[in-house]
Amino acid sequence: MPLRRELLCGAAWMLAGGMLAGPALAQRRPAQRAAPAAPPTTPATTPLGPVDTQARQAFLIDAETGAVLLEKNADERMPPSSMSKLMTMYVVFDMLKQGRLRLDQELPVSETAWRMGGSKMFVELGSSISVENLAHGVIVQSGNDACVVLAEGISGSERQFAELLNEYGARLGLKGSTFRNATGWPDPEHRMTCRDLATLAQRIIADFPQYYKIYNQRSFTWHGITQENRNPLLGRVAGADGLKTGHTEDAGYGLTGTAERGGRRLILVVNGLNSMRARGEESERLLEWGFREFENVTLFRTADTIEAAPVYLGEQAAVPLVGGRDLVLTLPRQWRRNLAVKLRYNAPVPAPVAKGQELGQLEVSGDGVPPMTLPLYAGADVPRLGLVQRIPAVISRMVSG
Repeated sequence: MPLRRELLCGAAWMLAGGMLAGPALAQRRPAQRAAPAAPPTTPATTPLGPVDTQARQAFLIDAETGAVLLEKNADERMPPSSMSKLMTMYVVFDMLKQGRLRLDQELPVSETAWRMGGSKMFVELGSSISVENLAHGVIVQSGNDACVVLAEGISGSERQFAELLNEYGARLGLKGSTFRNATGWPDPEHRMTCRDLATLAQRIIADFPQYYKIYNQRSFTWHGITQENRNPLLGRVAGADGLKTGHTEDAGYGLTGTAERGGRRLILVVNGLNSMRARGEESERLLEWGFREFENVTLFRTADTIEAAPVYLGEQAAVPLVGGRDLVLTLPRQWRRNLAVKLRYNAPVPAPVAKGQELGQLEVSGDGVPPMTLPLYAGADVPRLGLVQRIPAVISRMVSG
C-alpha cells in the first residue's frame, strides 16, 4: 500500500539603456508615436493578490528558485528597445568564453556603424576598437554604433548577426523572442517578452560572472565623451548591480534590473512606462516589495535524509530518501508556517535498491503557494537478501499480511 507522509513546516520540521538620440545623429530614426499610458485598472498578479503597477508589462522572479513573485502580460511580445542588447552581449560573452573572440581584439568601424543613430558610443569612422571597449560602450553607454561594430565583426553584417541571435535565443529557450537587429532598433518583427528577458538576465549572471560586473559600472569615457550608466537602480537600490534600460516611443520606458541582498537575488523586468522618472520609481518600488514580502526558505539540503523508507527483502531494513539537491523555496513571509510537505512512495520498497534510483515524490503546497513536485531518490545501495535469508522474511510477511 502506498505510504503517505505529510509534514507541516513549523510543526514537525525545523526549517532552516536606452535608445535616446545622440547629438545630431537621428538620420535613421523612424517616425514614432507617443506610447499610451498603462491602464490603471489592470494590476499585476502575485501570490499575495493583485498589485497595481504603471507598467504595461512586468515580471519579477527570484533568481535562485525561479519563483514568480509578480507578473503582468509577462508573455506579451513587446518591443524590447535597448533591453535586447542583453542578447547581443550574451553572444559576445559566449564567443569570448569559447575563445572565438578576445578582449584585446580590434574590430573595424564601418560607415554603417558610424552612421547608426540613437544612443551612441561615438565610434570614429575607419578606426578599430577593442572588444573590451565595445562591450563597455554597449553596456554602459547603450551604444547602437558599438552593437553594429560587434555584429559586423562577428557575422559580417547586422542582418546575419540577427540570425545568430535567433539561434542563441532558441538554445536558451526564449520562446517569445524574435530578433531582427543587434540594437533593439524599432522593427515590427523584433520582439521579446518580459519572461524571456528575465531568463536571459539569469543566464548572463550565471554563465558569465567575470563579465557581468561591467553592468555595475557607473560611467564610461570614449572619444573624450563621458556618459553615465542609464540604469536608475544603481546607487539608488541596495544591492542593485545591473542590467539594462530601454526606450523607444512605441515601447515606452523599460528596464531589466536586478539586486542581490544577503545572498538572495531578484530579477525585475518592466516596460511601457511613460517617463524615465516612472521607470526608476516603479522599478525601485517593485524590487523593494519583492524583498520585503518574500523570503527564501531551505527545507532540505542535498544530502539530508528526508525519510527512511522500509525495504522488503533487503540487507538493510530501510533506505534513506534524499532530494538530490538543496530544496529552497521562495515564500510569502507570513505563509511559512502554513506550508505543507507531502512524501509519496510505495512502501515497503522492494530490494535490490540502487543509489540514485527514483523512489517517489515530494509535494509542496499550501494556501496560495504554487504547487511543486520533486523526485525522491535512494540515498544508498541496498542489496537483496540471499535465498536462504529471504525464506523466513517471506514467511513472516505472509503470516503478518
